[in-house]
Amino acid sequence: MKIGVISDTHNTFDAALEAFLVPCDEVWHAGDFGSVEVADRIAAFKPLRAVYGNIDGGVLRRMFNDVALFEVEGVKVLMTHIGGYPRHYQPKALQHIHATRPKIFVAGHSHILKVIYDPIYDMLHINPGAAGKYGIHSVRTAIRLDIENGDIKNLEIGEWDK
Repeated sequence: MKIGVISDTHNTFDAALEAFLVPCDEVWHAGDFGSVEVADRIAAFKPLRAVYGNIDGGVLRRMFNDVALFEVEGVKVLMTHIGGYPRHYQPKALQHIHATRPKIFVAGHSHILKVIYDPIYDMLHINPGAAGKYGIHSVRTAIRLDIENGDIKNLEIGEWDK
């Protein structure tokens, strides 16, 4: 299964991002949609798994939870918006990591793309950076990866100017 991982779209779902996600079977969004309309557009485009972010208002907080736990092709995934990164996890995220022991941990918020294997928790930490045009980042980013029979492989990064 091919997965598109995005975050911090901040009201942006344009042709460049859509083209990058075309080959994906589903999209994971780690929060900060910016609007219900963007969430609805992504969900109409591809099956969507998502959490809300700190800028997302009441309707988005009713549509999505702050934490998502699910399994894809034998890989347990934990996703939240503000989660930190290896050796610097947010306390709430760390509680969820300890309780669920995911193979992939996805977080957004920082607008900085990071993919780091965490040997302490034997999991892959993924922050896809920011796919939107608004924020502190200078380059828009997103990730694609394959999950097959418990294996995570073929990770690709998409980059676009703001």
